[in-house]
Amino acid sequence: MIRRVEDLDLRDKTVFLRVDFNVPIEQGRITETHRIESALPTIRLILDRAKKLVVASHLGRPDGKVVPKYSLRPVCDHLEQSLKRPVLLAPDCIGPEVERMVQDPNQRVVLLENLRFHKEEEKNDAAFSKALASLADVYIDDAFGAAHRAHASISGMAAFFKQKGAGLLLHKELDYLSRLLSTSEKPFVTILGGAKVSDKIGVIRNLLPKVTTLLIGGGMAYTFLKAKGIDIGKSLVEANKVSLAKELLAQAAERGVSTLLPVDHLTGDSERKNPTVCIGNIPADRIGLDIGPQTVAQFSQELKQARMVLWNGPVGLFEVEPYSKGSQALAQTLAAGYPDLVSVIAGGDTVAAVTAAGVAAKITHLSTGGGATLEFLEGKELPGIKALEETP
Repeated sequence: MIRRVEDLDLRDKTVFLRVDFNVPIEQGRITETHRIESALPTIRLILDRAKKLVVASHLGRPDGKVVPKYSLRPVCDHLEQSLKRPVLLAPDCIGPEVERMVQDPNQRVVLLENLRFHKEEEKNDAAFSKALASLADVYIDDAFGAAHRAHASISGMAAFFKQKGAGLLLHKELDYLSRLLSTSEKPFVTILGGAKVSDKIGVIRNLLPKVTTLLIGGGMAYTFLKAKGIDIGKSLVEANKVSLAKELLAQAAERGVSTLLPVDHLTGDSERKNPTVCIGNIPADRIGLDIGPQTVAQFSQELKQARMVLWNGPVGLFEVEPYSKGSQALAQTLAAGYPDLVSVIAGGDTVAAVTAAGVAAKITHLSTGGGATLEFLEGKELPGIKALEETP
């Protein structure tokens, strides 16, 4: 059993909230705020009920060292604007100065500096976990994007609290992703894109007994097409996964799962320029960079018949024009089915593609998890979820 934040007594308490504010920052500016915005309902609920809020996150991979470019200062500034209240950025995440700031009655919100400035965070060090836990009375985890990490602030420190639970975002993630794995809502269509088959093997195997149709695009589609003997030119391919792709296609057929691969492609030259549509085989000097119009039509037809859709991985090189058209078209098809169609988007690139298409508001759920979402959909136990479980 995992308790929800709204069911805990937070009166006169200091709450430690682990969030996932691992957001892209360029030249001191946050370029994608989805993860921060998604945590705001939990933050506001805690501020309505608790005495004080201590917020903690990691950012990037500073490898246990203080690296200025990975400071949470830009996050702190954004949080202040969003909450319309002061947010104090601590100089560290443990130590006497941090303790003094947290105990200051004039400070209601304290954001700890990057947890990964300490190597003990990723090592799940017990003493570091205890030091973090000493800052608060209640532990709330709302960092689904980091739930697959057995780190101090995710799984280690939870053991030191009598009161612990999941934030609104974490519970929402679990509700929707669990629904995908136990769904009786058919047709259930899954779109898988992105670069590598190897990233999705576990997900494909775990979803095959559940899905009606599998739509495969993106760079990974070319490994599957090669497995079917189709010429793919200079397109991305995992040569050591071609036989596995053939095996996965056979397993899908055995289970009666319809698997659709691209029948045409928007291709580019070696510099990703001079876009040309190729039907069927791709010429030796061309690179497949997006699904073509016929494939868009086929995939969209499947989505229009679906009751539930999971989409992980763009179907083209969406960040480079004109290779965003396929992902945009599929996003718009999903939006057209809202609210009757339950659509779950997983992975930062896919969320970015849907947001760029301007239809994020008409998607049922935009997951904040990357690796965590994939591992959950593979059926793996996540350390961050296990740490919150209590015996009824």
